[in-house]
Amino acid sequence: MSVSDGFSISFSTKTFSIHDLKTNLQISNYEIYKQKALEFCVQWLEGKQSFVMNTSGSTGKPKSINIERKYLEKSALITAKALNLKKGDSALVSLNIEYIAGMMMLVRGLEIGLKLTLTTPSGFPLNEFDENTSFDFLSFVPLQIQNIIEKQPEKIKIINKAKNIILGGAPISNDLEEKLQIFDAPIYHTYGMTETVSHIALRRLNGKDKKKYFSTLKGVKIKLDDRGCLVIETPTAHEEVITNDLVEIKSEKDFIWLGRIDNVINTGGVKVQAEKIETQIEIYFKKNNLNKRFFVAGLPDEKLGQIISLIVERVEVKINMEEINEIFLRNNFSKYETIKKIIFSENFIQTPTGKIDKQKTIQHL
Repeated sequence: MSVSDGFSISFSTKTFSIHDLKTNLQISNYEIYKQKALEFCVQWLEGKQSFVMNTSGSTGKPKSINIERKYLEKSALITAKALNLKKGDSALVSLNIEYIAGMMMLVRGLEIGLKLTLTTPSGFPLNEFDENTSFDFLSFVPLQIQNIIEKQPEKIKIINKAKNIILGGAPISNDLEEKLQIFDAPIYHTYGMTETVSHIALRRLNGKDKKKYFSTLKGVKIKLDDRGCLVIETPTAHEEVITNDLVEIKSEKDFIWLGRIDNVINTGGVKVQAEKIETQIEIYFKKNNLNKRFFVAGLPDEKLGQIISLIVERVEVKINMEEINEIFLRNNFSKYETIKKIIFSENFIQTPTGKIDKQKTIQHL
């Protein structure tokens, strides 16, 4: 067991050292979410060997997975090496610790010796901090950093002081990637899941070193199965992880994420990737200043089996379907890849980690 003595965790002006966590800590004195964080740290220090984690359920039913301590330790150390995290570095824990991304921030803190600051998860993770605050390491979901850029630009100074920032949990839109170019600090998109114990690959999103592809971390091997989906061999899992992610492998370490096989729409016998359509719609929305969340899905159709449908959140807005489809055809899309229906949903249903739950939203509609 290798816990670093440099570790501490802070919230609400209170800081807890390893000594504090080991000696009669009155955990019940704090709000429930912070109790859970302290309980996890105490269990880790006591040598607990396995932990039950929940998946987010963004592509199916949420499920519980039992993860051995040794894989959590390996994940933390692999990330530390990839991002040059060192004992004494400061980090913000703003992701839900009941899911792998947030819990791994606690594990990294304990194993590397980071000085952690914990906040209750929200869409505005830097609310508590003024522009003089600094962190060496930050981890957000895309919505959080988008909120900062659009609604709290004064917080950008905090982010620019970091050594590294990672974004995960959802795809990065082209629009957001463009906006990330305002940051000086390096920002990485992560690829991973609960089954791989957090990320196994990184993609630089900004600066002169930005890339279109993910590069795997040390010890990770990748290949395709007969569906064209990614299969991962990683030191952080006891067996191969077979994903539902369609990818293009560029080299033994590099791959481009194309989309989920779950999001393939079969319309008139032609298979269309929903993410490909979404990329073009994003361009149309940006051009017309439509600041609305949306996604593309295949809805049942008696004649074609499924029709490509655009689902847009909140109030009805003026969207010219013919104009969108003309853009598609000009960009060498086939007639099968054009939008056949637009539906407006008052509110999208979300998973506990803030992703759009497409299946439940469609069922609700």
